[in-house]
Amino acid sequence: MAGEVAVTTSPSAAAGAALAGVSSRRPAAAAADGRGSDDAPAADLAALPGSGQLGGGQAARPQLIRALNEQLMLSHIRRLGPCSRADLARLSGLSKPTVSLALVNVERSGLVRIAGQRTGVPGRSARLYEIRPDAGFVLGLDVGHQYMRGALADLTGEVRARTSARTRATSVSGRVSELTRLADGLCAEAGLTRPDVTQTVIGSPGVYDPTRNAMALTGGLAGWGRPAVLAGLRDTFGEQLVVENDVDAAALAEREHGHGRESGSFAFVWIGTGVGMGLVLDGRLHRGVHGVAGEIAYMPMSEGMGSDPEDARRRGPLEAAGSAPAVVRAARRAGMRGPVTARRVFEAAAAGDERAAAVVAGEASLIAKAIAAIVTVVDPELIVLGGGVGQAPGFAAAVTAELRRLAPVMPEVRVSALGTDAVVAGCLASGADLAWQRLTALPPSAVPADGQVSRPSG
Repeated sequence: MAGEVAVTTSPSAAAGAALAGVSSRRPAAAAADGRGSDDAPAADLAALPGSGQLGGGQAARPQLIRALNEQLMLSHIRRLGPCSRADLARLSGLSKPTVSLALVNVERSGLVRIAGQRTGVPGRSARLYEIRPDAGFVLGLDVGHQYMRGALADLTGEVRARTSARTRATSVSGRVSELTRLADGLCAEAGLTRPDVTQTVIGSPGVYDPTRNAMALTGGLAGWGRPAVLAGLRDTFGEQLVVENDVDAAALAEREHGHGRESGSFAFVWIGTGVGMGLVLDGRLHRGVHGVAGEIAYMPMSEGMGSDPEDARRRGPLEAAGSAPAVVRAARRAGMRGPVTARRVFEAAAAGDERAAAVVAGEASLIAKAIAAIVTVVDPELIVLGGGVGQAPGFAAAVTAELRRLAPVMPEVRVSALGTDAVVAGCLASGADLAWQRLTALPPSAVPADGQVSRPSG
């Protein structure tokens, strides 16, 4: 049995070894459903030949074989839910004694537990194994312009605590302090402390700049691109921290929990206090060579009643002309008085206010032009609109009508059903995969001296 093996994996640095624990439009996590994605180096599971050889003819070590078999058992249980020994033997092709040995070891490690017994079938009832929920915890945080949101979930994805708070800080250090307090509050509600968290993922505007070791293209989040910000976050949350682009996180959530489940290729377009896009192609999050795929805020589209040249230099032309602040500027220029918010503009337009209706029509026209450009380059099957403006009543219909006039082919346009929790949901999804990689990584003693555990040729 010691020589029986059914898998191989690349010791991919669990935690997205990506950028020293920081990821923004860069590798972050493997897809929970096993599809894999550009956001993570997923484990490579494949049958090995019966010769028991790994990589370039290196003899398979018993310890490595056991570790690989245990990884395989865990991956099946995580993907399918409670499994019996017979289920796992059938799925893996391993003998029942080998499966039993692997189950003893993973149960001893605390990653799985006995879930009960399968009844109502002929023969002896079978003991079922499931992932132990408290084997790991994931903290997902969303740093927005106006709000901070967060949730803490266990390894099975069950949310143990959730909260949100309006941002009141006027400085970057104050914003980091608010985020820390929000995280500590979530941990306390779940009966945990920060050191108990296996993986933390923060959804943030911008992309990671490795030359500065800081965030870049952070738009209207003033000061967030300073190197000290990222250093402070690392000091607070430790090595298990990953920073993910917020709209990419929302796209991941849409893929796992929303309309993206029905489509292999879609663009998640976020229009709120900022403007951005997460692009999923063939089930994988597309980030681009430099990690800036989806930064549509910088599209050179500055027309619109709410455009502001100074804001465009800071946030990008499309964001300056098409975000919620731009809607407010356009409404005021159109003559709306009193406290004006983007929500009030859309409500007034729905109530028949001609000035507000003109502003909404202009906004829909601008966003439709941006989406038409996306369609001509990417040709996605689906466009999902998110963010406060993107999800405003009637906005998707207005964008769709304008897009029909502009686009050479017409994708389906839908409104995200995930609401304001989309970024947090995406952070939890990618964080769960990263936590899983951390917890199931091969022990150093099991990895060959040359570090290679690869699929054999042929």
